[in-house]
Amino acid sequence: MKKQSYDLVGDIHGQALELEKLLEKLSYTKTDGVWKHTECKMIFLGDFVDRGKYQKEVINIVRPMIEQGHALSVMGNHEYNAIAYYTQDSDGNHLRSHNNKHTNQHKAFLSAYDNDSSEKEDVIEWFKTLPLWLDLDGIRVVHACWDFDLISKLGSSELTDDLLHQSAITGTWQNDAIETILKGKEIPLPDGYGFNDKDGNPRTHIRIKYWLKDAVTYQDYFMGPSDVLNDIPDIPVVGDYLLEYDSQDKPVFFGHYWMEGKIKPLTDNIACLDYSVAKPGGKLVSYRWDGEQRIDKDKFVFVDRG
Repeated sequence: MKKQSYDLVGDIHGQALELEKLLEKLSYTKTDGVWKHTECKMIFLGDFVDRGKYQKEVINIVRPMIEQGHALSVMGNHEYNAIAYYTQDSDGNHLRSHNNKHTNQHKAFLSAYDNDSSEKEDVIEWFKTLPLWLDLDGIRVVHACWDFDLISKLGSSELTDDLLHQSAITGTWQNDAIETILKGKEIPLPDGYGFNDKDGNPRTHIRIKYWLKDAVTYQDYFMGPSDVLNDIPDIPVVGDYLLEYDSQDKPVFFGHYWMEGKIKPLTDNIACLDYSVAKPGGKLVSYRWDGEQRIDKDKFVFVDRG
C-alpha cells in the first residue's frame, strides 16, 4: 500500500501571507474556508505565533486544516511558552513569569488577542492539544530535537497538566525533556564566553548540531546565526553531547533553528525546515514526502519572505 504523502512546513511565526503563497504553490485549494489537497496532508512543525503581525490569521488557516483532518502538527516552543505564560501554579504564579523579556517575546501574540480573553483562552486550550512529537509510518516529526531516551521516558506525546507544571520547574527531568525536545540540545560555553541571541538576550549556552558525528570544537557544534560565530570559542568541547540517530533510521524533520543559506538536508535522513521566515530575507520552507527513506534535495519547496 502506498504511504500517505505529506507536505512538512517549517516555523511560520505569524507570516500568514507567506503561508498562503506556499499553500498555493503546493497546489492546495481553499474550499469552504479550509485549505486542502486532493492527495497530500500537511504537517506543521510548530511555532505558529510570535514575531509576525498576522497571528490570528495564521491560526485561522492552520487550525481548521488540523481539526478537519487535512493537516497534522507538533507543538513548538512558542506554543508551549504561550501556554505556560497564561497558566498559574497552585500559588497563583504564572509558570512562565511575566517579566519584560517574556512579555516582549510574546508581544505580537498578546496584542493580537488582547481585546478578546475568551478567544485567547480558546486558542491556548487548542495549543495544549498539539502533540510534542509524531512518530508516523515512515517519518518522525519534532519541533527541535528527537531524543530517543527522553521521548521514551515521557512515554506519551501529550502535554498533560502534570507534565506542564513539572516541566516549568528548573532542574526536573521533565524540564530537561521539554527544553530538549522543543528548544534543542544545549551545552555550556567555557567560563568567560557568551553571546547575544537574536532577541538581544545574553547567552552562555549554545544549541548544538546534535547529529554531527565529527564535531570537535564549540564552533563545530554551534547551531545558530553566523553573525555570532566569532563569539563562540574554536576550542575542543569537553564531553560527548551527540545523540545517536542512525543513518538507516526513518527520516526525521524538525524546525526551530533559523537556518541560513542553501536549502538542503542535514544528512540523508535528517532535515531542518526553519529558514527564518520571521526575519527579512528569510524563507518559508516545506518538503514533499512521498515515502522515500532518503531525503531528496530536489523536493524542498519554498516562498521568500514578502
